[in-house]
Amino acid sequence: MSRLGLIAGGGGLPVEIAAACEQAGRPLFVIRLKGFAGPELAGFAGADIGIAELGKCIRALKGAGCEAICFAGQVNRPDFAALRPDVRGLKALPGLIAAARHGDDGLLRALLQEFEKEGFRIEGADEAMGDLRLPLGVLGRIAPDARHQADIVRALHVARELGRMDIGQGAVVCEGLVLAVEAQEGTDAMLRRVSELPSALRGSPEALRGVLAKAPKPIQETRVDLPTIGLATIQRAARAGLAGVVGEAGRLLVLDRSALIELADALGLFVLGVDPEAS
Repeated sequence: MSRLGLIAGGGGLPVEIAAACEQAGRPLFVIRLKGFAGPELAGFAGADIGIAELGKCIRALKGAGCEAICFAGQVNRPDFAALRPDVRGLKALPGLIAAARHGDDGLLRALLQEFEKEGFRIEGADEAMGDLRLPLGVLGRIAPDARHQADIVRALHVARELGRMDIGQGAVVCEGLVLAVEAQEGTDAMLRRVSELPSALRGSPEALRGVLAKAPKPIQETRVDLPTIGLATIQRAARAGLAGVVGEAGRLLVLDRSALIELADALGLFVLGVDPEAS
């Protein structure tokens, strides 16, 4: 079984992948990105490396015998002027800056190409771990009813339009009204904003209304940056009074699946995977 190089940012996804590799007996080497990777990864073999230290990262991965690498976790777009790259990073920096002018997806694709030039194979998080993608249909006991259908359709439409404009991946709609859209702040911050809106505009834990939809951008590098939901998503959606969460089947990652289903059922929220080709 080949050794996986996990380039880890923040959040729960890198931790889940590392734990899955450990359970499966797959050799693992973790690049913990300074300022982003959480302390939960400290116990795994690896190295702490800055995001501009491209040469150091490549040498560490090759020295550990990694043939495949997986990018996972949250990493904010850097302030390029404040970076302190090593020699290899300095060589790649002009191309990365140019790619960043075309949006985050352009930047990600350019970064992946730097690693592919060095002979690494890129694995998506779902490939590295398996069984992460949202299936078609209802996930859990709670199903949406007829009063939710219009919000599901509108929220997905808004999320997809955001993606086409390379803005974000998520939108919240309640009874036809767009309550929030996601940009650089991320889903949790967007849901926090919704929970602070007047109660007349949104639901409550006692009377759930509205839907969160997440959809990937059409140009998205799906090996790195598929939309993701986890326990915090469900908790914040319930706090915002939403009735459910919807995404495109096969194009949304679900973290802590069993626990997420249990939590959503307990809180009365539906989690739904729809056909990506559906309008």
